[in-house]
Amino acid sequence: MDKKEFDFLLKSGEGINLEFKESFDSKSLAKEIVALANTEGGRIFMGVRDDGTIKGIRITNKLKSEIQSIARNCDPFVNIKLEVIDNVLIINVEEGINKPYRCSAGFFLRQGSNSQKLSTDEIREFFNKEGKILFDEAIHPTFSFKNGYDNLKLTNYLSKAKLSRVISDEVILKNLGVLTENKKFKNAGVLFFCENVERFIPQATVTCVLFKGLNKTFILDKKDFQLDFYSNYLEVLKFLNANLKTVYRMEGFGPRKEILEIPEKALKECLVNAMTHRDYSEKGAYIQIDIFDDRVEISNPGGLIFKESEFGTRSLSRNPTIFSLFNKLELVEHIGSGISRIREEMKKAGLKEPKFQFGKFFAVTLFRPTQEELGKIAGEITTQKTVEKTVEKTVEKIIELIRENPRITQNELCDKIGLSRRGIEWNLTNLKAKGIIIRVGSDKGGYWEVRESKKRRK
Repeated sequence: MDKKEFDFLLKSGEGINLEFKESFDSKSLAKEIVALANTEGGRIFMGVRDDGTIKGIRITNKLKSEIQSIARNCDPFVNIKLEVIDNVLIINVEEGINKPYRCSAGFFLRQGSNSQKLSTDEIREFFNKEGKILFDEAIHPTFSFKNGYDNLKLTNYLSKAKLSRVISDEVILKNLGVLTENKKFKNAGVLFFCENVERFIPQATVTCVLFKGLNKTFILDKKDFQLDFYSNYLEVLKFLNANLKTVYRMEGFGPRKEILEIPEKALKECLVNAMTHRDYSEKGAYIQIDIFDDRVEISNPGGLIFKESEFGTRSLSRNPTIFSLFNKLELVEHIGSGISRIREEMKKAGLKEPKFQFGKFFAVTLFRPTQEELGKIAGEITTQKTVEKTVEKTVEKIIELIRENPRITQNELCDKIGLSRRGIEWNLTNLKAKGIIIRVGSDKGGYWEVRESKKRRK
């Protein structure tokens, strides 16, 4: 490792394959060594504070010998290599080929920037269920720098993670845990840095559907998001914001504040959970976000990988590398607190307790507010009105575009508004039924005509 790579890692902070230790503690060090060996290997920087500042440590042959003994006393023994930069002792831990590994304190797995203890039964069940090579750590057979890699995705990721591009892409990707020494991409790297995830891991598609009513009979809009991992996350949030209601609340003499009917923090937490914890080895199903008149359902393939009685009190991801990459974007907060945050956000908004379902799929149901509950959210039950973005804003935009260009096509409306063809057709049909617009001439050679003024429609 050279000095530039060392400085990059200090700035990037702790993660799935990097741990900072301010001082030497044999028991704590043993836990970190087996946790890294049980995951995908990594480094321990001894003499570095949690915030990445260098404290330094007195490096002696005795200290090096003690650390080697700790690694040899793990069961099975763990291969490590030592190096020194700027009074920091760097312990390079190889990923184990005989997982699981344990130390005298037990079995540990790396989860984000933390090492989590598991019981003997839990560690055995985890590796039996998920395989010794987890999906996000497995090598993708065809993805490469020349086939599918998008340099811009890494640029955007580093910008969001507030990291400088001071070393090569190859070294950065290795330190993020998504590229092997022989330049092979792991599945986690494909998910985050691909031009189109559907080409390489089609099951990573995220499907969003807007339904009319309380069941799946009538579809108003449907979108499949097949970009890279972070772009899919952002696009799903846009879909949710566009299709849920917004209320306005006046705060003192300041401007009114827009508030989403379901707390955005709860929606984000549910989405992060679905994307980081789903079973990507299941190729026949997608992450699904369904919006009904009374609720939002977010489901993903793959049930719990720990006891149901521990649900809400701990977190164990079957995709630790994905979890770590999301963590660097500050989208994952304290491990094990996501479920409680969802519950707290819904409670603060005065909404029903969310519903959780387990099995081959994990599903969360967030209940939308009644009209009375919307009034409470706004703070003015009798005078405050809700704004239905999907209906009102979309309709206004369609009419505005038709006025500007009466011969505009449905495909052009799709591109300008961001709705699917089915969504545009549904809105046009409603506008024609209300007599607001009419079609003059044939479908191909005709044009649209707006028959009702904006003020009258309001």
